[in-house]
Amino acid sequence: MPLSGCRVLDLTTVRSGPTCTKILADLGAEVLRVERPGDSGRERAFFDQGDLQRNKKSLVLNLQHPKGVEVLRALAARADAVVENYRPDVKHRLGIDYESLSRDNPRLIYASISGFGQEGPYRDRPGYDQIVQGMSGLMSLTGTEETAPLRIGIPIGDLLAGYFAALGILAALIERERSGRGQQVETSLLEALVGSLSFQAVRYLNTGEVPPPVGNHHPLTAPMGVYRVKDGHLNLAVGNDDMWGRLCRALGLPELADDPRFAKRASRLENRAAMDEILEAALAKKSAAEWVELLNAAGVASGPIYTVDEVFGDPQVAQAGLVHELRHPLWGLHRVMGLPVRLHRTPAQVRTAAPLPGAHTREILAELGYDEEATNALLADGVVEEAKR
Repeated sequence: MPLSGCRVLDLTTVRSGPTCTKILADLGAEVLRVERPGDSGRERAFFDQGDLQRNKKSLVLNLQHPKGVEVLRALAARADAVVENYRPDVKHRLGIDYESLSRDNPRLIYASISGFGQEGPYRDRPGYDQIVQGMSGLMSLTGTEETAPLRIGIPIGDLLAGYFAALGILAALIERERSGRGQQVETSLLEALVGSLSFQAVRYLNTGEVPPPVGNHHPLTAPMGVYRVKDGHLNLAVGNDDMWGRLCRALGLPELADDPRFAKRASRLENRAAMDEILEAALAKKSAAEWVELLNAAGVASGPIYTVDEVFGDPQVAQAGLVHELRHPLWGLHRVMGLPVRLHRTPAQVRTAAPLPGAHTREILAELGYDEEATNALLADGVVEEAKR
């Protein structure tokens, strides 16, 4: 597998960090999840933790105990990467920051994910996805003038921060092949979301125009948005003037293609309300399924608006092979989502279910040279814990 032989220490909780390490684990890295005793995050439903923690090993380790820090330092000395999402001061207080761990392992890549960054006036604030969606400007762009601000229906800040952290780690691993040295990798939920504002950010930075919410319509292209049809709604995306002509012919309105109000993209934007009224009157004659077939056959981009159950009934989604089944000692048979990227020669794999907390404690300590007596002593002192069923 692409990351076979790469060892990652996962000190993360909640979602952004585990998303990062899930990607690395699926790509073949050996991810050792270092869990806090009584970590409440593992009490969440299987459909949350089962997806995030698959393909990982679990060691329960008390980093408030000096012997726990000693174990972690020994693990970090043998690791390729450490991933953490503590508040910025916590790792320094525990003595497990990059400077401390890299002294024993100069090749170590140390990735930090936080709510707002390692420096700056908000560095010590708790960073939850809901809060950062608002602070990033994303919520102000979502919805209409009547409904905005609206949050995205998934924790997009957590997910993007996890994706960017994984990307940074992979880049650092490649660079280490040249330099022989590790380095720090940092991202935050705020940086991930602001950095993903795309053309909306560039539009503001270069024009000073604050983009308003425009609901389901694209702010710079028309028609591109949600339209009512006979039995509901569909998405329509006309990306250029040639496609506009094809749409007009498919709707049985060929004369509309040359109407000066709508012939060019800029004029369609300016006259969007009048255009939409004409389009919806025509679209009301058929169902969404009929229009999707007819329009795509005519070379016009369109698609249905699915509920989640309909997504997984779609043959194209089924073809992608994203759903994997695993068996867990507590949850039994359950399904998780695979990585949405395909390496044809060395593919990512969903191999093992999320481990019970501490399932690999003895195995990991044995690799560090702890014999049974020493491990039992650590268990007795509350430095480590093993899995309980």
